[in-house]
Amino acid sequence: MKALLLFFCILVSLLSCTEKRNFILSSPDKKVTAEVSITDAGEMRYQVNYNGKSVLDISKLGLIREDGNFSKGLVLKTISNPELITETYQTPGEKRQTNTYKANRTIFTVMSEKGQIMDVIFQLSDRGVAFKYRFPKKTDDDEKIIDKECTSFKLDSTARAWMHPHAMVKDCWAKTCPSYEDHYLLDIPVGTTAPSESGWSFPALFSTNGYWVLITESGLTPEYCGTRLEQNAPNEEYSIRFPQQGETPNPDDSAKPKGKLPLESPWRVIMTGTLANIVESSLVTDVAVPSAIEDLSFIKTGPAAWSWGVEKDPSCNYDRQKIYIDYASKMSWPYLLIDALWDKEIGYDRMKELVDYAATKNVDILLWYNSAGNWNETYQTPKDRMIDASIRDIEFKRISQMGVKGMKIDFFPGDGQASIKLYYDIMEDAAKYKLVLNFHGTTLPRGWSRTYPNLLTMEAVKGFEFITFDQKTADLQPIHSAMLPFARNVVGPMDFTPVCFGEIPGIKRITTNGFEIALTVLFQSGIQHFVEVPESMAKQPVFVQEYMKQIPHAWDDIKFIDGYPAKYTVIARKSGDTWYVGGINAETTVKNLELDLTRLDAPKSGKMITDGKTSREFIQQDITLDNGKLNVQIQPNGGFVIVLNKAR
Repeated sequence: MKALLLFFCILVSLLSCTEKRNFILSSPDKKVTAEVSITDAGEMRYQVNYNGKSVLDISKLGLIREDGNFSKGLVLKTISNPELITETYQTPGEKRQTNTYKANRTIFTVMSEKGQIMDVIFQLSDRGVAFKYRFPKKTDDDEKIIDKECTSFKLDSTARAWMHPHAMVKDCWAKTCPSYEDHYLLDIPVGTTAPSESGWSFPALFSTNGYWVLITESGLTPEYCGTRLEQNAPNEEYSIRFPQQGETPNPDDSAKPKGKLPLESPWRVIMTGTLANIVESSLVTDVAVPSAIEDLSFIKTGPAAWSWGVEKDPSCNYDRQKIYIDYASKMSWPYLLIDALWDKEIGYDRMKELVDYAATKNVDILLWYNSAGNWNETYQTPKDRMIDASIRDIEFKRISQMGVKGMKIDFFPGDGQASIKLYYDIMEDAAKYKLVLNFHGTTLPRGWSRTYPNLLTMEAVKGFEFITFDQKTADLQPIHSAMLPFARNVVGPMDFTPVCFGEIPGIKRITTNGFEIALTVLFQSGIQHFVEVPESMAKQPVFVQEYMKQIPHAWDDIKFIDGYPAKYTVIARKSGDTWYVGGINAETTVKNLELDLTRLDAPKSGKMITDGKTSREFIQQDITLDNGKLNVQIQPNGGFVIVLNKAR
């Protein structure tokens, strides 16, 4: 009798995981939960809750491979026991230099109608949910083409959205699109159709049921392509979209990802909770591929002087760049970026002279490159040095021997799989020669600053240069700047190139100088290229110049203090024992705020720099916290910075 009972119990335990249809997963703090289910038709589904409230309704899982359908007819084979993952890792150019990630991992193994195996891996942390698909077994040597990814994200019909339209391939200046350089559409109804068939870019921000959701992707490798969201979201359900044809170095390359088994997709990342959860999250790097570089000692972060932002191509000459070297040295900034056309206007021999001169001033030189082959119509040089591996190696070796410390590489072809491989090849080769990187005209950060920490920043933003091109963009700068900390800058370093105290030729700048100085804290980038020119900086009050000299080169922590997307933003960042608080007001009326700074382990007193009597004047004030609180007034299109230093 006992033997029969034991046999029955074992049989029940073996059958239970395959017969059960719904599985509840949770984060370590239990606030984030995901319910994964399989329908009678063998279709995998999931939904996400935060604090017991739905933030994503029932959404689809699965994909369709050329040789098999993994979206229906699936049989659940096994479910792993939840495993607590704890990782600590370094990201010198990110919002925190040192990160700790804790998550509960569960692996669902399913079998297709053809007997093919796929894993769906879920990881739930206190900041959100990440999942990816994995084909773990090598069955043959054939390449497998992914025809379609069926992943979806279904929102409640009352949700609101803040989303970035994705550009059509080659439909912009010199056929350089797409490069993530549009304004966000703000507070739109969920399910709004994107302006073009290219869809919506990641990240996508939503407000639903009293909480927030930010959707993006991470862990992208050359095994896959970069993705985005489809143009249409019927019934408020957004689906994954592959790149457009032509987003690769060779326009005939397939837009669909393909590769030999084993094969993995990128992580689908869903941050959720309060706005603080979103802004402070490191989930993109948490799930990224660990560092491929052992020695990080050559990686140096910090501000850079840069002439092109305001002065454009005419500034790229030997004499002007020598002035900028002196400027960077005076400001204690570690870098000077010399932009396009340096190979023609300065040349390699005289560039070596500048590099040597800069070394005597404790300034390192970064050089601009055009990544383009024949996929766009850009004229700026140097170009055609990045595609061919042997030519690239010769170039990297040459500038490394000259003493150049890094590169800004521009005008990439898009998100196709071959383009992703180009990025990886460049990152790997740059690490070999101990060169740091800044990608421009680029895809979105997808965790690569963890995999290759020498990648210190990426553009993928409508940055300052666009303000210099037309008045409409300049007029939208306050709103745009107040949006970026809630979306683009959440997912990785952002080379907006901020801080202009002077005037812009042909443009009326509507931001105050208090607004501009606040961006030193609000915007995070491993290399922060400041557009302020030497002559204008010299006219600023001494206390402003001193502040700009002692801006931290890296950050240890971030705290969201207050704000709302595209309206106003207050963020605190920590470096050592000092907290820096930056705030901007993008609205047309004065904003009075009571800032709760009790989350900061900070002294009770400090100094604030904010707007003076006019939009181009500053004042500096001593401030004292009252039980961790501080009342501030921010002018329209204005801002402030606060320094709270324990050493005071």
